[in-house]
Amino acid sequence: MNKIGSKIRKLREKNGLSQEYLAIELGITQPSYARLEKDDERISITRLISIAKILQTSVSELIEEKINNLQVKVSENDSIKYIDTLMSADKEHISTLKEEIVFLRKLLEAQAN
Repeated sequence: MNKIGSKIRKLREKNGLSQEYLAIELGITQPSYARLEKDDERISITRLISIAKILQTSVSELIEEKINNLQVKVSENDSIKYIDTLMSADKEHISTLKEEIVFLRKLLEAQAN
């Protein structure tokens, strides 16, 4: 388990919340949420923000950065890298949503039969 996923798990457990609860709050399945805790590279920026809100903490707390020590210097190259990162995260989020749609369709089909 990696650093961010581990931090999320610890805060979730400290708050007495289940993986299923967070999954419902995030609009994903419990197995999809469990994968986020195990592989934090799958966590998009937007999802990380949502998790922080649910856990009543900050994104910087989840990534263990000290707000007072954080200094941001933005250059044109940094801006381009940041935009690329956001676009990549959005594509990943869309891919995850597509996976969840397929999963939910299969669930509905199984219930219909």
